[in-house]
Amino acid sequence: MRKACPSIFVAIACAVLLNACSGLRLVDNDVVSFAQWPNAAPPRPGSSYRFERLPSQQSALPPGGISGMELSQDQLEAIARTALDKVGFLNNPTAAAFNVQVSTSTRYAQRFPYNGSAFGGGFGGFGGTGFSLGASNAGSFIGFSFPLGSYESPLYLREVSILIRDLRSNAVVYESKATHSGVWSDGQRVLPAMFEAALQGFPSPPTGPRRINIEIPR
Repeated sequence: MRKACPSIFVAIACAVLLNACSGLRLVDNDVVSFAQWPNAAPPRPGSSYRFERLPSQQSALPPGGISGMELSQDQLEAIARTALDKVGFLNNPTAAAFNVQVSTSTRYAQRFPYNGSAFGGGFGGFGGTGFSLGASNAGSFIGFSFPLGSYESPLYLREVSILIRDLRSNAVVYESKATHSGVWSDGQRVLPAMFEAALQGFPSPPTGPRRINIEIPR
């Protein structure tokens, strides 16, 4: 029986390592979208919009801290603008036909491994702010628990939402939400993928929940 060449195993091992270090990671998003355009006519590519902010989004408070906001509203709108550009929706406040409102919610959860005891697992703490789709209410929260055991990588639970209104009637014509949980703390790189996922299928997205995977650099 012919023996396999050791170099083959070395090549396989190298291929596995290269794949693991391919420089890409997957942001898996759970997305739900709704569209109700006037006269059932979706906007044409090149339609213009302007950003609209809730009073809480006009606050001068910096991101972070008890607010749980990873990025400022200016940064969020810049990320959303890039995603909207990709689907042909252009930011032009002076000739806007639509208002666009974007928001995010981020919760942080410290995880503990389960060790078989009653105190071996659970969440250590969380905090954040959130804005409900189609409403102008906002809230903040923070909590703590004290299970025993060593720490695991913290979990970040993120949600982004996009709400579009017809400027003349003020009617909501499009809303979309994407949620993602993962161990990556760099929201500046994860949130763009989430906004891109939330706009998949724009302006006529499929009905019902769907999973949208976006690859981003490590």
